[in-house]
Amino acid sequence: MYKLSLAVCMSLCIAATAQNMNSGIKKEYIDDTENPKNDFYKWANGKWLKTAKIPESESRYGSFNEISDRNEENLKSILFESAADKTAKPGSERKKVGDFFASAMDTMTIEKLGISPIQPLLSSIEKINTKKDLFNTLAQLHKVGVGVMMGMGIESDLKNSKVHLSTWGQDGIGLPDRDYYFLNKYEKVKKGYELYVYKIFRHIGKDSVSASNARDIVIRIESSLAKSMLNRVQQRDIESQYTKLSMVEIKKKYANIDFNTYLAGIGLAQMSEANMSHPVFFEKLNNIVDSIKISEWKTYFQFHTISSFASALPKKFADESFAFYSTALQGVKVKKPRWKSALQRTDRLLGEALGKVFVEKFFPAASKTKVNKLVDDLFLAYKERIMSRTWMSDSTKLAGVNKLSKITRKMAYPDKWKDYSKLNINRSTYLQNIINANKFYFDEMLGYYGQPVDKTKWGMTPPTVNAYYNPSSNEIAFPAGIMQIPFFDGSADDAANYGMIGAVIGHELTHGFDDQGSQFDADGNFNNWWKEKDKENFLSKTKLIIDQFNAYVAIDTLHVNGELTQGENIADLGGLTMAYYAYKKSLNGKPSPIMDGFSGEQRFFIAWAQGWKSLLRDEALKQRLATDPHSPGQFRANGPLSNMKEFYEAFNVKPGDAMYRNDAQRVEIW
Repeated sequence: MYKLSLAVCMSLCIAATAQNMNSGIKKEYIDDTENPKNDFYKWANGKWLKTAKIPESESRYGSFNEISDRNEENLKSILFESAADKTAKPGSERKKVGDFFASAMDTMTIEKLGISPIQPLLSSIEKINTKKDLFNTLAQLHKVGVGVMMGMGIESDLKNSKVHLSTWGQDGIGLPDRDYYFLNKYEKVKKGYELYVYKIFRHIGKDSVSASNARDIVIRIESSLAKSMLNRVQQRDIESQYTKLSMVEIKKKYANIDFNTYLAGIGLAQMSEANMSHPVFFEKLNNIVDSIKISEWKTYFQFHTISSFASALPKKFADESFAFYSTALQGVKVKKPRWKSALQRTDRLLGEALGKVFVEKFFPAASKTKVNKLVDDLFLAYKERIMSRTWMSDSTKLAGVNKLSKITRKMAYPDKWKDYSKLNINRSTYLQNIINANKFYFDEMLGYYGQPVDKTKWGMTPPTVNAYYNPSSNEIAFPAGIMQIPFFDGSADDAANYGMIGAVIGHELTHGFDDQGSQFDADGNFNNWWKEKDKENFLSKTKLIIDQFNAYVAIDTLHVNGELTQGENIADLGGLTMAYYAYKKSLNGKPSPIMDGFSGEQRFFIAWAQGWKSLLRDEALKQRLATDPHSPGQFRANGPLSNMKEFYEAFNVKPGDAMYRNDAQRVEIW
């Protein structure tokens, strides 16, 4: 049994004086049969890990889920009240939110309607006879959210962040990543997908032979598309994904792709230029578009139209979608309660209307004020750290500080809420509501073309338990949803809040200086602001963190992918480091208080590790290792700690301890 040395604690701290504050950590989670010097994550969370269970309807469970569950209970009350409100004004946001949720809960009507809500789409597919028909129908499918053949979006120009540019990219497959079509380790999952495709065709009335033939067509087309796609690691190379061409050049280069019909179909015939972010993919598509028969494209379109909406269709379709995408891929055996899936869809499609009520009822303004103070502290700590980097030249340091000073912060909820007045929602047709919402967002996106970038827009809804950094707008955002226990506790001592929400804030700031964010300048443009030698030094340090995480075995013989996860790992290490120094600065030279037997420095690190507590089903873990840029929780907790001398000092970690890394291996970037 391991007990923390009293001498270590007494040398670092004094007794707590803030009697009205709690320690911010869960002492009951700590497992003293584990040694924090060997596996800090297991020590800090051991008792929780031994007793917690993943709900049958989930693929994972942890701190994020704890907050999400709490938020969903609050949102549930809003939604049921809205759905039951007979006095809501027609066309009002409350009416739309209530009607959307009510339509999602109305399973009897969903069963009665069958596939009739998507029959117009299926009929348009059936009428395809020519290549022009094919690309006109492709446009209509994209407008309602069916991702087939290729992708098109309107976003800020990577090299001129003030203006919008059309970006064309790879799309059109049903498996999580291109590697699933070709690597033996995914063969079982691929077979499960083939069965799913077959069953979808059986459910729309095809006999077994016809369904088998249709399945083979879909898999063959998707495999052809996937062959020239970039995998998740390759997609981290931003430079390779910027090829800005005029539409004249694009139409000449990819002459077999009918861009004229497609652009007219979506309503952007006037498009003059675009970024072909995946040129090799379009070269492949250009080569195969005519070799695939029109009848085969129709089969492929038909499947993806049904699959895209399967979860909102009658039970037999929804069950097949769940069986593959939740059970086969994630290991989940039981569906969520209907109200939860309906709530999550409402949040995705009417999130700001729902979020407006959420923050009014459940988010205290004091939390926003207190977190804003933490952000101030993190900015100051980050500036000092940048200026102290011995591996950077003075000019690059100043450029980094300039970028830091221009980072915009978005806290809790938008200052300007989304206008849903053009979104038509009715109470009786759930699937039509989804189609209407998808078209609403697509039309909104098309409206950006030719307009200046609006940097007030949010990329997440207020109840979301997450945060983000956007390199093109050089901004950080923290929705109200994440500003809650265990990430933030207004009644807790500062140490724990710096260790969790402080580290999250620092994490998002560091994304501006990770392997990808560091390639964008202070104005959000993809533009090198580094001296060549400084960039070389930076890359040598990121190589160390890639090697560190590549060595972690997550399950069976599967390792963490250090290249795929490097951005998040850099952000975790940088965020935790900034938060630690911000916390130390907040003490104003005074010793930290002892609470629950631990110094502030120790509680800072305990709060960090406890924030990453999580359980994950094997199937979900394997998929995440292949596709998720985030490392599993235990490595997010332990990885940064093993690089920090401040952690070694707090817990007396010495050579020979498993958490110890020698100087040559230890990573310090920011």
